[in-house]
Amino acid sequence: MTIPDRGGGRVAMVMETIRQRVAGRALTAGARLPSIRQMARMAGVSPSTVVEAYDRLVAEGLIGARPGSGFYVAAQAAPLELARVGPRRDRAIDPLWVSRQSLEAGATALKPGCGWLPPSWLPQEAVRRALRGLARADEAVLADYATPLGLAPLRQLIARRLADKGVEAAPERIVLTESGTQAIDLICRLVLEPGDTVFVDDPCYFNFQALLRAHRVTVVGVAHTPSGPDVAAFAAALAAHRPKLYITNAAIHNPTGATLSAATAHRVLKLAEDFSVTVVEDDIFADFEHRPAPRLAAFDGLERVIQIGSFSKTLSASARCGFIAARGDWVERLVDLKIATTFGGGRLDAALVLRVLTDSVYRKHCETLRTRLARARAEAGTRLKRIGLKPWLEPQAGMFLWCALPQGVDAADVARRALEHEVVLAPGNVFSVSQSATGFLRFNVAQCPEPVFAVLDRALREARG
Repeated sequence: MTIPDRGGGRVAMVMETIRQRVAGRALTAGARLPSIRQMARMAGVSPSTVVEAYDRLVAEGLIGARPGSGFYVAAQAAPLELARVGPRRDRAIDPLWVSRQSLEAGATALKPGCGWLPPSWLPQEAVRRALRGLARADEAVLADYATPLGLAPLRQLIARRLADKGVEAAPERIVLTESGTQAIDLICRLVLEPGDTVFVDDPCYFNFQALLRAHRVTVVGVAHTPSGPDVAAFAAALAAHRPKLYITNAAIHNPTGATLSAATAHRVLKLAEDFSVTVVEDDIFADFEHRPAPRLAAFDGLERVIQIGSFSKTLSASARCGFIAARGDWVERLVDLKIATTFGGGRLDAALVLRVLTDSVYRKHCETLRTRLARARAEAGTRLKRIGLKPWLEPQAGMFLWCALPQGVDAADVARRALEHEVVLAPGNVFSVSQSATGFLRFNVAQCPEPVFAVLDRALREARG
């Protein structure tokens, strides 16, 4: 049974032989494998090759080692049920619906409802170059915990990037986190108690709602306009509900693509001061802007406003790294919470992000990305209008179009019909606390290839009856 080397290596071929024998029931759960020397003779390979193959199969969980006895086939999982493969399509459409459908979708699914760029739109070569560099890095980078605040050179770079948008934050006022979501979670742990009230925009990023549910607080939505929150509605809601926290997007609003105006920013900050409300400003889309929009944190000087961000949208969602910029007296308490919940944090991811951000390719990547998104917004907007959808506004930047459906059409119905054709849409009410966005869909223009519009058109016609 000499095993030929077909380019995958003799170790891989031994492993495949064992896998096939297990799959074909020649070796069943609990069966003893040939000894290392027996397998080496049978396969015509060296004993060291078999040792490596067996060790890898143990790591995979296919076989187990019994000291002094040998190697045995491990107990196998229950047979695969195809009905359980892929996302559950009967799940209620709630703030987690789009996330689950997008993250669990198969490789062939189209995802115009997701909130990230396709891999081909990201700076993959810069990431690969950074990974090669990290492979030669000091052993502490590869093996040690990060310091509580996080990698100092990256915090210094973030401070400079914030200053470009008018936000003054010294590196010691910046805490690195595992993601933007973890940044909000730490702030919620610091500020909130169960039963407290938190304001969000209506509509808002759906995971704000999902995360706040986990903290067992009352979530109140404030109507959003093309220039920011509806100030009159914001004032009335403050008087009625007395929230502790207001979470919003900076610059490019998710899902609408709206841009905060300076006048609205000043009025919101005055009201937040009057009612002692802490504001969390999520600036995750900063690198999508052609020109920096007003920042609440810039006007406020990080006194009442906490700014957060991450690099998942323009660099890589696999490199989990975010940050919090906050008042100096809050930083120590945030660091204590970070240690309590994640201990050291992701040193390797932070080092990777730093290398990519300081690569000259990244600036050019962002310039190209902004141009590419502008073109995609125009093209997608034109196609959507042709089949009866109307953008709520024409965004100045970013990847999102917030579109109104024809009168009387339910976005959730359209989304379910599209999912039958492996197209994941984002129905409006997953973004709306008040459930007042039944007739809207959010589109990611970077995830809208030609087939999306054909499926959408068909789903719209079916929904109309």
